[in-house]
Amino acid sequence: MTATVLAPTRSGALRRLGEAARRPGLVLAWVIVLVALGWALFPSLFTSYSPYAGDPDASFAPPGAEHWFGTDRLGRDLFARTVHGAGTTLTATLFAVLIGFGAGSLLGLVAGFARGWADTAIMRVVDVFLAIPNLLLAMVIVSVLGYATDNIALAVGISSIASFARVMRAEVLSVASRDYVRAAYGLGVRRLGVVVRHIVPNSLSSVLALAALEIGSAILSVAGLGFLGYGAPPPEPEWGLLVAEGRDFVAVHPWISLLPGAALAAVVLATHRISTSLRKDHG
Repeated sequence: MTATVLAPTRSGALRRLGEAARRPGLVLAWVIVLVALGWALFPSLFTSYSPYAGDPDASFAPPGAEHWFGTDRLGRDLFARTVHGAGTTLTATLFAVLIGFGAGSLLGLVAGFARGWADTAIMRVVDVFLAIPNLLLAMVIVSVLGYATDNIALAVGISSIASFARVMRAEVLSVASRDYVRAAYGLGVRRLGVVVRHIVPNSLSSVLALAALEIGSAILSVAGLGFLGYGAPPPEPEWGLLVAEGRDFVAVHPWISLLPGAALAAVVLATHRISTSLRKDHG
């Protein structure tokens, strides 16, 4: 009995290990993302240094055993600032993607299901938004709302609504023409019931894949706006701001910008690798 139960479990575990061995890049991507999430949720587990307090005697210390990423001009530990900055950047990214996903999916659903003038009006607005680069549009929105990390999240989310709306509309149009939807109408199911039971569940897969892909783009946009000074003011440890603080010292103390920037780039590349894998597996 025990051998019978354990054999399939052991076989399944070995199969998963074999799949992981064939895709080391994907495994590494998941490790990077999980570490970044750990930084955001439990920063004190990864560093004992304060992201704000500095030691003037240790200013511009190069990377080493004591300070893994070195220190900045105020003697603040850059690894600690990078770890604590993950919470600010990734939280803003999450809210931005949720805003784009929620609002864009709703608009795409209305456009694809209602058709007629509603579809035309919504898609003309979407076309206008798609014609404007996302970062430029986000900069305009932040300039109107004011400089803050919350406003950056809102601006990046608004700038991504058009992409989600276009994908959702295409999926709704495709699903609405399928036989099981026509059969539901033939059985007397109301329009709202068809939308809730059939169209929305079967239209979300591509939109969710886009959301996974948008995470990396949103991280770049949030960090880019922070780099330009639209986000959290100093001394907040935001990833874009960390890179910006070292730009005047790149020639003599390159680690100030390069190491936080490398952490940012690693997380973005990892999220893109995972999203690409998800799209291949489910697309």
